[in-house]
Amino acid sequence: MPNRNHRKKTVLRADKAHTRNQVKRSSMRTQMKRVLEAIDSGDKTNAQKELALAMKRIDKAAKVHVIHAHNASRKKSGLSRKVNAMA
Repeated sequence: MPNRNHRKKTVLRADKAHTRNQVKRSSMRTQMKRVLEAIDSGDKTNAQKELALAMKRIDKAAKVHVIHAHNASRKKSGLSRKVNAMA
């Protein structure tokens, strides 16, 4: 822990930001897993519903720079392709 007050505040702010980013990243990953589980079960309507939620969470994570915009685009594209490839 730093000695200077302004450095202590910086550390505390960084910890808060880290926690917020972890929550966003975790919820995004969980939703992506739900899409993949729906794809594996073969339920296309459920997969499309979960995909819409996953897109929303990926976009929100990219908007606040938890992930890069290109990374978000790649994730959304991959999930969309998998859902659209279902019979």
